[in-house]
Amino acid sequence: MAGEKAFPTDLAERAAAAVDPARVAELAQGLVRIRSVFDLEAGTNETAAAHYVAEQLRSLGLDPILEEVAPGRPNVICDWAGSSFDPERHRTLMFEGHTDVVTEGDPGKWQVPPFEGRINGDVLHGRGSADMKAGVAASIAALEAVMATAPNLAGRIRLGIVVDEEGMMLGIKSFITNGWADEVTGAIVAEPEENEICLFQKGAMRVNVHVTGVMSHGAMPYAGVNPVRGLADFVVALRDFERREQERLGEHPYLGLPWITPTVTRAPAAGEAQLNVMPEQAYMALDIRTVPGQSHDDIEAELRAVAARLEAGTDRLKFDIDVFESRPWTETQADDPLVRALESVYQPVLGEAPRYGGVPGATDGTFLWAWKDIPVVTIGPGDREIPHQVDEFVRLSETVASARLYAAAAVTYLASPNG
Repeated sequence: MAGEKAFPTDLAERAAAAVDPARVAELAQGLVRIRSVFDLEAGTNETAAAHYVAEQLRSLGLDPILEEVAPGRPNVICDWAGSSFDPERHRTLMFEGHTDVVTEGDPGKWQVPPFEGRINGDVLHGRGSADMKAGVAASIAALEAVMATAPNLAGRIRLGIVVDEEGMMLGIKSFITNGWADEVTGAIVAEPEENEICLFQKGAMRVNVHVTGVMSHGAMPYAGVNPVRGLADFVVALRDFERREQERLGEHPYLGLPWITPTVTRAPAAGEAQLNVMPEQAYMALDIRTVPGQSHDDIEAELRAVAARLEAGTDRLKFDIDVFESRPWTETQADDPLVRALESVYQPVLGEAPRYGGVPGATDGTFLWAWKDIPVVTIGPGDREIPHQVDEFVRLSETVASARLYAAAAVTYLASPNG
């Protein structure tokens, strides 16, 4: 293997060595060739990708379950346990990934067709190659390696390859609600993080703001109430609140600063605008990103307090604040057994000391941590900034390294009894 430092056990070394680079490339390429964009107009979804994953698992003698979250959107859940596994005493490690990818946009802007799955040397091109077909491929290849080298392992691996991570995360929410997370003691989330060990994820709040005033002629604004001015005052107040939070918390070493970002503004909120008509209603969407030390409940309370102050200052001005999604920041403790397992195999696999990072956005792991208190480590192949861009790609050597990390860490983590 790559590094000078020895693996913690011979079994970990054998598991890492058992990862087949050709198999990793085959799996990643096969997945990229499936357009698993949730696109109602085109009639595409995650079905074909989920069936591909299930087919690969069945070829290993496993019995995957396809559990539909919404029409045409099935999660894939699959367990493998060593022959000495006891659910009362031993750990269950989850490999987590998602089958959906974002739209490719205009295919003509891509140097390589987005779903061709072309491999040039060490590089696999295509939409979803990094985010996160490569991570899913590495997870399956790691499971294969563990099965081949550790049949008597006193532990269980549960694959959760879910839908809708790029949307409202319906897949992982269903996975948890249906009880699949109940026995999981730790989770590796295979998102593209350049194989850095990420113990922190930013939180996210999604907010709709509707401001209602009174429509009037643009020449006589005094006859009505301008919701655009109310919205502007709200934006300024949020900017000041954001600055106070940034000063209070400083810059997190792995996540940076918290942000409150207006992303969509409309006036009128619906319908056609006219230059000489002051609209009745204005709309804004907020994308709020949080860091440890912030409370989503406190942030929501501040939004509502600002709105109440503005309403009190302007007769007939009304705000409606709808926090329709709240994804808390996550923090896995550095001394968690899963973290220690990954650290112990990192240098032998990659030939360098462990590198650490933070996840700038929320992942499916957010809900595993927030709803079920499961330690999550986000680590996977792919440049952090390449997802959702034209000409997305992933390095296959990095994907093989991820698979080897997963396999070696799995046998190390599962070799110890739970608790």
